[in-house]
Amino acid sequence: MQRLTQLSRSLVELFPERHLYVRSGGAMKAFVLTTRKQLVLAGGVAVGALWLGVSTAALFVNLMSASAADREIARLKAQSERYVADRQARLDSAMARLNAATGSNGDMAAAIEKRHAALALLLTDIKGAPGAAEALTPAINRALANQDASPLRRVEHVRIGQEQLLEAADSFAKDRADRLRLAFRMAGLSPSSFVDRSGALGGPLIESRDPRALAAVLDVDEDFAVRIQRAARELREAESLGEAVDDLPLGVPTRAARQTSGFGVRLDPFTRRPAYHSGLDFAGGHATPIHATGPGVVSYVGRRSGYGNVVEIDHGRGLKTRYAHLSGFAVRPGQRVAVGQRIAAMGSTGRSTGTHLHYEVWVNGRAQNPGRFLKAGQYVQQGD
Repeated sequence: MQRLTQLSRSLVELFPERHLYVRSGGAMKAFVLTTRKQLVLAGGVAVGALWLGVSTAALFVNLMSASAADREIARLKAQSERYVADRQARLDSAMARLNAATGSNGDMAAAIEKRHAALALLLTDIKGAPGAAEALTPAINRALANQDASPLRRVEHVRIGQEQLLEAADSFAKDRADRLRLAFRMAGLSPSSFVDRSGALGGPLIESRDPRALAAVLDVDEDFAVRIQRAARELREAESLGEAVDDLPLGVPTRAARQTSGFGVRLDPFTRRPAYHSGLDFAGGHATPIHATGPGVVSYVGRRSGYGNVVEIDHGRGLKTRYAHLSGFAVRPGQRVAVGQRIAAMGSTGRSTGTHLHYEVWVNGRAQNPGRFLKAGQYVQQGD
């Protein structure tokens, strides 16, 4: 009650009774503004101000939301219009070049035949690549699907089919090259060091660096020549990497065994202290077959300190594999072996605690993790 009384006194002091005098036409009128009336008037003003503020804020939020949505719609619309305009401009430009350069059905057919000749240079190389038939067959079928149309429509369909076939060939060559580059990186190798840069491969599609010169050699438009050259370059690099992959030791040294020790620092089984382990160990039964993990030439057969009986294979390009603790040999020095060929039998010779294979991979005189080569081999097999 005391607080209510204090509040009442505060309101009376804030809104004391006021007298308002209005003079109009010589007459004086008096109005009395009591505390209650002033409170009611002030409350009404406060409610009105609050309503005005809330309404203004809501209107502002709606305007901001609508503005952001409109901007996004406008952006998407502009992007779509640009894409459509670009495709239409390319089509109109191609047709204009054909019409300007030819002016007759015979000349148009000749221009398309020249494009076909340029495509033939590219597709001849792609023909034998793994997966090429599956990648290019849909585009070829689409190009041949309109044989019952009018001659002019058939010419146009052939031109469109050429564009689709070139896109399919370019995509196939790039995907294959990228996949092989990734396999090299998985094995810890640099793809660029295995690409043939001698210039012996590729012919005019690769050797010509000026697109205008290549277009003149192929007698096609410059844009088409650039795309042909790009696809040919990717294909040549994929071929070079594919040939190098075939020489890498990416196979499994023994199939009837399990891996028991990895590459790097481990506890030495004899000293029980941390020691560097330069390869992978595979445990199995006595005389389990050991296979070459890649093609090469047997560079050593015999005993090495700590390794026991050893077979070493030189795979070229600075790559060498070593197979240790063997119980017997199936190859001789200087013999050329193929990937998967049986070269020895598992044993426990040398510094060994039991029957197993110790497998190493060396690159330019340094031991590498063989597990990376095994994973790269699995990745390449999945792609094939």
